[in-house]
Amino acid sequence: MAKRKVHRRARKILGEEPVALVWCGLPGDVPAPPKEAHRAAGRDRLKPGRHWLYYAGLTLAGAVVIPWFLADQLLKGIDRLPWKQVRQEQARARSGRAVGTRGTGGDRPSARKPSDNVFDGDWTLTAGQLLLRWYTQSPNSRRLLLLTRERICLAASPKRRLSPTNADDFDIVTEFTRGEARLHREPDRRHFSLCFADGSWLHLGRPAEAEDAERFLDAISA
Repeated sequence: MAKRKVHRRARKILGEEPVALVWCGLPGDVPAPPKEAHRAAGRDRLKPGRHWLYYAGLTLAGAVVIPWFLADQLLKGIDRLPWKQVRQEQARARSGRAVGTRGTGGDRPSARKPSDNVFDGDWTLTAGQLLLRWYTQSPNSRRLLLLTRERICLAASPKRRLSPTNADDFDIVTEFTRGEARLHREPDRRHFSLCFADGSWLHLGRPAEAEDAERFLDAISA
């Protein structure tokens, strides 16, 4: 459950006691917008900021993977030598038998893209415009959704990483009146939609704390 300093900060930036609050995020990546829409929005970033440990991990992985790749290429070169031809022919024979017994996979359902069902798909409406600014407002993918009697507010932290139970440096980045937006609870009890007056919608989920999420979902269902 979010600690007292989270609630204190929420009261300070709202100017009143929130009816409910919960840390949440997008259910997937921000889809790639049309070039025209992205250009009109100022070519804002569409991915979260990375912590320095991410880049350190990439450097470490490069130090391990590159030597391994070179060694693998060397072994493949050795396999192409004349005295390896018999082994290669045996391997091709085994591969042919495996292919003969394997299905074509034509009936396999297509993979679900990470960006599916994030928003309604119209970049010119409220939800699309909000997505175009999502990572410009904060490099972190998490948002604190705050409900009052008259408003629905999204707050964010300027940090790339945060602890939802302890964060106390967040501020409001977007807010809507109850006439401009409403919240719709999804049947799975872990997701909800932010629906706007222009017909667009944004799917949210991944609640950080089970207790806060339950209170929040109960509040929007009342």
